[in-house]
Amino acid sequence: MIDHLSRAVISDPEQNLTSEKQEISHILPDSKLAPIRLRKRTLHETKIRTQSTLTENILSHKVQFDGRIISRNGHDACRELVGFFFTHDQSLTIYEYRQFGKNRTNVLPFIQKNIYCHQRGRRKGKQYRLADLYVGANLTFLSSDHPRLPESVKENTVLTLRITNVDWRALDSLKTDSEEHDDVTSEEANDRKILKAIQDLLKEQLRRRGVRILTGLGKHLQQLDKEGNGLLDKADFKQALKLFRLEVSENDFESFWLILNSSGNGRADYGEFKRAIIGEMNEYRKSFVRKAFMKLDFNKTGSVSIIDISKCYCAKMHPQVISGHSTEEEIKSSFLETLKDACSKSDEVSYGEFEDYYESLSIGIVDDEDFVNVLCTPWGI
Repeated sequence: MIDHLSRAVISDPEQNLTSEKQEISHILPDSKLAPIRLRKRTLHETKIRTQSTLTENILSHKVQFDGRIISRNGHDACRELVGFFFTHDQSLTIYEYRQFGKNRTNVLPFIQKNIYCHQRGRRKGKQYRLADLYVGANLTFLSSDHPRLPESVKENTVLTLRITNVDWRALDSLKTDSEEHDDVTSEEANDRKILKAIQDLLKEQLRRRGVRILTGLGKHLQQLDKEGNGLLDKADFKQALKLFRLEVSENDFESFWLILNSSGNGRADYGEFKRAIIGEMNEYRKSFVRKAFMKLDFNKTGSVSIIDISKCYCAKMHPQVISGHSTEEEIKSSFLETLKDACSKSDEVSYGEFEDYYESLSIGIVDDEDFVNVLCTPWGI
């Protein structure tokens, strides 16, 4: 018996496949590594055998992973992706879960099975390997190589996918059988050290100054993006940090810029800028942010009206309401005011703006479960 989706990857990658939700524990025991929106499910199996034992053996040496698109487009950011990495030829393929009604889930081809290389960073041009599969890792692809991608995704030259969950049991088993090792270069290690030092410095400044600073920074960078392609130059970023009184030394900024602008074209995506210089919440927390937004954005447009948010937000269980220090209406008004300040439009909230708000809130909350409780309670998740 073999995995039906994996078999289709080899035999017919264009075929649409239907999945069943089964209570099988392929999700890791450590729930903090697995996004909560992932139910315990596997793609259905079949007794149909392939024509050769070689194919069955090939399909058994794979690692399954889940992912999401890094995008400020709400519809794209909430796409649910599942991928497979095959060790026999170091190839990978990625599918997208599509929900049709309440009980039907289709799995549609997203990235065709092939051998791919990093498109950004220190490893640009190097082939993907087992060592590249871990929660929080980015996989980059040239959009031009995939003409069937959604038009909104193809607007960006490089498609960046974030791994949100990995089948660690399969990964560890295959790593044991292979001679592959994590070969982090001295340049990569130095990059990480520089970024962490700057992130720690800025997070300390942000903890003392509240949510509005980071949400305001995101709105300001978006307004500077006159071309609408997400790219800004070095002077824009330096000016933004100065405007919001986020202090980074000249030497640190220059070191940071060399990392961010690895292509050498003098411009960088402002979303990447924020993630690199300030850091971001872990994938466990992000999974709940997406879950809350998807509940609000039931039409899957990528944005939600302020009216709908006001209707859905419930402050009844807020600590200040319970203690009697504030009323439900006061807490709701404060939340809506802060959220609207972060938005480019006065009557709606995009996914990126929604995420920015909770990214800011996340900085001041150390424990993951405390953050999840703060986020989920008002939305009834």
